[in-house]
Amino acid sequence: MNVLGRIRNPSDHVLIVGAGFSGTLLALNLLRHEGPRATIVERREGQVARGVAYSAAHPSHLLNVRAGNMSALPDDPDHFVRWLEARGEGGRTSFVPRTTYGAYLREMLDEARARSPERLTLVEGQAADLREERGGVRLTLDGGRTIEGDAAVLAVGNLPPHDPPGLGPDRLPAGVYSPDPWAADIGEGLDDSDTAILIGTGLTAVDAALLLDARGFRGRILALSRRGLAPHRHQDGQPYCPGVTERPSGSLSGIVRHVRRRAGAAGWRTAVDELRPMTHMMWGAATRDERARFLRHARPYWDIHRHRLAPQVADRIDALVREGRLDFAAGKTLGVEPEGRGARLYWRPRGADEVVGTLAARIVNCTGPQGDLTRSREPLLRALIDRGAIRPDPLRLGLDVDASARVVDARGRASDRVHAIGPMTRGGVWEIVAVPDIRWQAWNLARRLSNAQWVGGEGL
Repeated sequence: MNVLGRIRNPSDHVLIVGAGFSGTLLALNLLRHEGPRATIVERREGQVARGVAYSAAHPSHLLNVRAGNMSALPDDPDHFVRWLEARGEGGRTSFVPRTTYGAYLREMLDEARARSPERLTLVEGQAADLREERGGVRLTLDGGRTIEGDAAVLAVGNLPPHDPPGLGPDRLPAGVYSPDPWAADIGEGLDDSDTAILIGTGLTAVDAALLLDARGFRGRILALSRRGLAPHRHQDGQPYCPGVTERPSGSLSGIVRHVRRRAGAAGWRTAVDELRPMTHMMWGAATRDERARFLRHARPYWDIHRHRLAPQVADRIDALVREGRLDFAAGKTLGVEPEGRGARLYWRPRGADEVVGTLAARIVNCTGPQGDLTRSREPLLRALIDRGAIRPDPLRLGLDVDASARVVDARGRASDRVHAIGPMTRGGVWEIVAVPDIRWQAWNLARRLSNAQWVGGEGL
């Protein structure tokens, strides 16, 4: 025993808030690293090991990454492919339903709990507060129950989108505004003469359009955003791209130069994919002003090229457009007024002066996840923000964390016992919204926690 304090023993304990993909993977990797025991706290039973991405999906919603790059285990890249093939549900080049991937994650978690029930516990409940005290951490649930541990990890996933200005369930007739684009009742009450407006034209809008179609809606769908940009498609049979081995010159502007230079010879898809191993370093080397300029000017174009649609999904979206049932439009929303059983949305088409008023029976918020902590209504995040235990990153993309995924408080101090992983850490690493990136982040954090020594109240 170290004279300064207690070295890890079987009772050492990590609390994980959130049982979506990030939290599940962290727990699994703690077991694989023979690290401390873990307790996962999740408030929604249906999202255990799935999160919003894989629990709310419809069978028409496919992964936008081929199965060959979707293993949950970075040291076993064929794990998911073997799982699929054993069940006859696809192979390496397949774009499988997101519900299938959710089943894969849940099976991994259930097997891990069955093998080591003493080392992995699942608790249902809403986390209300988290404090560092008495050489450890104490998590309080909304019913007053407390759980103590040596360290905690916030794996809260994406924050739900904010209501666009003028929209909200209390401002429009009942049922007109839908804040949840994956709600099962998204098409309920609509007939073929109606118009549904999707606020947003990205991946979330694609999901909503597919869901409306699957629910039998045959009316008009208008997807509206400032630029009107829709995601591009994956190319059938595109070969695996190993990525560049040297970071392009310059900072984030090097991304644009690289894509333009390589697009002619290799195709823009290869040019974009080549950058994947380098985007974290390029983001890390950029100044705050450079990051802000990238987000302001280049992010929408990067997103539609980087986060692409499975060919089958792109085919269905193209068919909806050809049939005149789906339109993508660029414009600025100006206001909305109740009208009859619906609402009229006023917007100005990009580059035009006239204002258009479109009557909608349903308006769906497809603006995508937000990261501004100051606007979050999550009880745990609100408690931590109000106490100054966490703070937003400088660009309000999520939580401020250091290079070791430790949360940073309002005074700029990194915590020794509270970490964060997943999409809410994008301010520090940028590309952390997809499986290939999060699995490495979870692996590395699990390794650090497994090697840590809790000495004298500090994690060394």
